[in-house]
Amino acid sequence: MRSATVTRKTRETDITVALDLDGTGRSDIRTGVGFFDHMLDQVARHGMVDLEIRAEGDLHIDQHHTVEDVGIALGQAFRKALGDMRGITRYADVHLPMDEALTRCAIDISGRPYLVFQADFSRPKIGDFDTELVEEWFRAFAMNAGITLHVANLYGSNNHHIAESCFKALARALRTAVAIDPRRAHEVPSTKGSLGG
Repeated sequence: MRSATVTRKTRETDITVALDLDGTGRSDIRTGVGFFDHMLDQVARHGMVDLEIRAEGDLHIDQHHTVEDVGIALGQAFRKALGDMRGITRYADVHLPMDEALTRCAIDISGRPYLVFQADFSRPKIGDFDTELVEEWFRAFAMNAGITLHVANLYGSNNHHIAESCFKALARALRTAVAIDPRRAHEVPSTKGSLGG
């Protein structure tokens, strides 16, 4: 079972994440931030992972701590669920269209966290969600998951579509990268013989 549960509690947030990498795309997500819940649901549904998230944060201040800390906890759960990464495909890339928007995502489950994020938003908010938090979430997730992640919105004009295509592209890339390669199901996909650092 490639699953994990992570709890993160600070003076700013109280978060529990339960993740199953070999799920069916089921999600039960409650962060108190509606648009963010919608984006995380895309990760579960299109990544074919089961995801349960409960988050209580200082939303009376703003959404930053909640969004970032959910990224941290989900990244930690992802890394924990992968274990020694034996048998994973490791690399994946995808071009994800959503109406007029097109986003490219490339991933290496390397144990070496790095993020390149390229997306321009023409408005500071989508509903009441701060668009700058999209990159913040991706950074928190990548750094704590221990993955090399490149996300680039190639074009698009609708801010909702741009953001959603980024999350969906990540989901599809993760789905491929964590899949077990039947030809090397018992091997760690690295000439070093190990991943994770």
